[in-house]
Amino acid sequence: MRRVIERGESQSPHHYARITACRDGMPRAHRARRLPPTPAMASGPPVRFGEQIPRVEEASARSTRSQETLPKEEPRMRIAQVAPPFESVPPARYGGTERVVSTLTEELVRRGHEVTLFASGDSRTSAILVPTVERALWHEKPPLKDFAPYWAITLGHVWEHMEEFDVVHSHLDYFAYPMARAGVRPVVTTLHGRLDLPEQQPLYRHFRDVPLVSISDAQRRPVPDANWVATIYHGIELDEFTFNPQMGGYLAFLGRISPDKGLDTAIRVARRAGVPLLIAARMPLPHMQDPNVQVDWAYWENEIQPLLEGRQVELLGQLAGKDKDEFLRNAAALLFPVRWPEPFGLVMVEALACGTPVLALNCGSVPEVIEDGVTGFVRDTEDELVDVLDRIAELDRTRCRAEAERRFSPAAMADAYERVYARIVAHDTPEATRLRVSTAAGR
Repeated sequence: MRRVIERGESQSPHHYARITACRDGMPRAHRARRLPPTPAMASGPPVRFGEQIPRVEEASARSTRSQETLPKEEPRMRIAQVAPPFESVPPARYGGTERVVSTLTEELVRRGHEVTLFASGDSRTSAILVPTVERALWHEKPPLKDFAPYWAITLGHVWEHMEEFDVVHSHLDYFAYPMARAGVRPVVTTLHGRLDLPEQQPLYRHFRDVPLVSISDAQRRPVPDANWVATIYHGIELDEFTFNPQMGGYLAFLGRISPDKGLDTAIRVARRAGVPLLIAARMPLPHMQDPNVQVDWAYWENEIQPLLEGRQVELLGQLAGKDKDEFLRNAAALLFPVRWPEPFGLVMVEALACGTPVLALNCGSVPEVIEDGVTGFVRDTEDELVDVLDRIAELDRTRCRAEAERRFSPAAMADAYERVYARIVAHDTPEATRLRVSTAAGR
């Protein structure tokens, strides 16, 4: 298919993105060794089991990087980062959770912490890497039919090393909650997914003491009584995104092909407005035993494929690295018409870092990330999105970039997590550990 995008005089030149190219990123060393037995660098009054650790307030970014980097030979804290085994850290292409884990890990290492990353063996990091699987599971051929054993393997690797850390930071959804109860070392979990499913209500009633971090205030609404210790917005490596002050000649969609992401809405909005739409999307996964994957494939076959016929719409496939940067920075705006309780939406921040505003439906975290009329437009219906397309030029692309730097830098994210770590380590006293273990055993 030939790509044709008309450009006006005020629009920047655009080189079409290559689909297959992917930036490797900076070289990172793999190290595998045990950590020295250094004490935790925080102390404080005990907290009784079942009491909620006081919430840590958000930090504003001082800069896109941390302002000071401590010598690596004098680690401030021994921190374990535990990533899911499905995608490498950072991911080659699609994988928001793994990208965030990578950004946080690298920033903590820059600050002088002794960080160990539990992730797939094809990950790249300047931390100590403990491979939990040989390579990312989503890339196994033939596709795996059951991922449950690999959750157990991942947790087993962490358990073997628990006593080597001051704090364990899990990104494994709810799978590490029993480990947090065990009391060997303090465990905090960042939740990256939705919490509105009915099955989760008994889960959070049972584990109401486990320290949790939300990635937006909207994410925590279905379970307000969980032990939320902070809301911390994701940070991105801002240096990977190039600011473009000029508005491009097309709309962009970046995400996975799923009913939740609303690609069909994006296509209709672009067509109704007469504006070209370029789509950088990941196809549904091949794991057909998963009911969610079955839904995604049905959505692709029944709704998206028919909409791709005709002009003004083109599917590019997945983009990464320089290609994704070019794709986002040369767009007039990013369309983000989600129709699920989006926990965060990393692509919104990536677009802002390029100066590209976001046009989104008002779901989940969207109004927390996008300031209506400043960094984009947030609307309630498809018709309203169509109506605001002719107002994109009113938005200041310089302000979009500035907000990304102020609110979503690695420094802002790491500042907030450092305070969370210090707080939960301060409450990890022998008395508190005994209370956790005895109370958990009595339930």
